[in-house]
Amino acid sequence: MSFKIAIIGAGSVGFTKKLFTDILCVPEFTDIEFALTDVSEHNLQMIKAILDRIVEANRLPTRVTATTDRRKALEGARYVISCVRVGGLEAYADDIRIPLKYGIDQCVGDTICAGGILYGQRNIPVILDFCKDISEVAETNVKFLNYANPMAMNTWAAIEYGKVDTVGLCHGVQHGAEQIAEVLGAKSAQELDYVCSGINHQTWFIDLRLNGRPIGKDELVAAFEAHPVYSQQEKLRIDVLKRFGVYSTESNGHLSEYLPWYRKRPDEITRWIDMSDWIHGETGGYLRYSTETRNWFETEYPQFLEAASKPIDQEKRSNEHASHILEALETNRVYRGHFNVKNNGVITNLPQDAIIESPGFVDRFGINMAAGITLPEACAATCIASINVQRMSVHAAISGDIDLLKLAVLHDPLVGAVSTPEEVWQMVDEMVVAQAAWLPQYAHAVPAARERLSTSQVKTREWAGAARRSVRSIEELRAEKAALKQAG
Repeated sequence: MSFKIAIIGAGSVGFTKKLFTDILCVPEFTDIEFALTDVSEHNLQMIKAILDRIVEANRLPTRVTATTDRRKALEGARYVISCVRVGGLEAYADDIRIPLKYGIDQCVGDTICAGGILYGQRNIPVILDFCKDISEVAETNVKFLNYANPMAMNTWAAIEYGKVDTVGLCHGVQHGAEQIAEVLGAKSAQELDYVCSGINHQTWFIDLRLNGRPIGKDELVAAFEAHPVYSQQEKLRIDVLKRFGVYSTESNGHLSEYLPWYRKRPDEITRWIDMSDWIHGETGGYLRYSTETRNWFETEYPQFLEAASKPIDQEKRSNEHASHILEALETNRVYRGHFNVKNNGVITNLPQDAIIESPGFVDRFGINMAAGITLPEACAATCIASINVQRMSVHAAISGDIDLLKLAVLHDPLVGAVSTPEEVWQMVDEMVVAQAAWLPQYAHAVPAARERLSTSQVKTREWAGAARRSVRSIEELRAEKAALKQAG
């Protein structure tokens, strides 16, 4: 087979490498073209050198090109994969820093909450630019695979406004299933059969079977509470499991910021999180991790390049959906996964226009969702609260309506639990002014927002958050890795 895959945001070096090697694990896909594009020429050249080394080491006919000209990369592409972060770490730092001034303590801030909503405002205009180029220069039946957060908002905009055949992809379901299999004593996640449904990052394991045996709430709670690690790292998820009756896919830290109950007061935050790793609830944890990862890669790049000389190990193909979807579409080998698509009746008790994440099957006829799923009422209620925020956020990003943007932020569950309307109005003004370079649709609103900020009487506070850690230096990271290697 010979076709072209374009990867937008290919400068996300580690993730691009994973997608690349996964796809090349499909025997029929060796003679294809990968067109890499990014706004960073520096990152593009680094990832191209790594992928070229992989191709050379494995003696493959695969072609790799790299360009900052997005339309050129998209020309004739059958598949387009996006993993962009508009504004990079600079804008992301504001997504965490500014809400903290108003008492909003986020662990990740990339899905909803104040940070995720502003992230969506930066991404959506760019997503629509992608869709325009895809429609004009890619293959007629091109499929757009979106990995970028905020997943639901980006996918919503691409489908409703970009009019491109789009599916959103995430690995939260797979990771949650691996946890459940482990606590239940399974030898591998393959022994676990499950139905997991909801919206991205708020997906729920509503049916669990281990080797065909149904697993109920009480057994699952007992298994998690008996686990020596997860009982400490996932305290919040376990509490939600006890109250809702089903386990959530999302990590302790992520889930905590989508709900109005666990991060509303600093003393409550420290009660529910775990500081053994960023993902369990640390203030700005993913920002710290992303910063350290970038610095580490820049410093240790020669080692990454050397590692690319090893043969591709078919056994290490990851459970990221992209390669499996492409394999199913091109070879008709059926693949079952969990996909972000427009609801259209798939989940009976969520809005029809929402972007849901639910089970589906892929073959040469496309992605076919398993319809007629009904969520437990508490799960549906929690999802609907987020969906309403996502809908307003998408419409604000499209229209450039700063008042609608403020209403979207006001209705966010955690923001509403922490901040007053006056604080939300000022916070959004401050974030729009700080991120104006990436928010062209709000250019008309920036002067008035800046004027309001100059006369505002709303008080803020300067603090690091309830559980903040400093970014570690390269030397500290190297020492830590060495210690782990020696201990292991």
